[in-house]
Formats: sequence, structure tokens, C-alpha cells
Amino acid sequence: MNMYAILRRSGWRSPADLEEAAARSSKAGDEEMPDDIRWIRSYVLEEGGGSVGTVCIYQATSPEAIRDHAGRADLPVDEIIPIADTVIVRPDPAAGAE
Repeated sequence: MNMYAILRRSGWRSPADLEEAAARSSKAGDEEMPDDIRWIRSYVLEEGGGSVGTVCIYQATSPEAIRDHAGRADLPVDEIIPIADTVIVRPDPAAGAE
């Protein structure tokens, strides 16, 4: 599988809508497509007016598998970008850490 970043701009009106989408995403990936896609992590973006978007990191067999997963989970996909490499300078900080 290859690594991809998926940009989803202003995909949800609220964090609660995003939570529901995350549940659909997990179900579609884990139960319907476990050999084709794996959700690694997401960064939630403040988009203004209370809406949120995401940058999601996935392992997938292809961009088509990502689109198939998004369709099954009713998720927006604005852009799919292959990840060439990973450079970790520091691990992600814990939520609320300074």
C-alpha cells in the first residue's frame, strides 16, 4: 500500500458532524475495505464560521480505493496527494500540551 494525504476543505458544519463522518469512515474502511485502505490519522482544520475540514493520512492501494471509500462513507475529497516520504522532527504533541 502507498501513503496518501487527503484534503477535505470545509467538509463539515461542526465538530459533531465530523465525529459522525469519522464513525462512517472507520466502518467502511475496517469492515468493507480492510485490504484496500487504512486510516492512519487526521488533522482537523478550523475553516471559519464553525465549519471544519481535515487533512487525512491514509494507506491505500490506489487513489481509486480512496474515492471508493469516500463514496461509501459519504466523505468529501478535494484532493488526493501521494506522500513521497516522511520526516519526523518531533512526534505529534498530545492534545492540550504546550
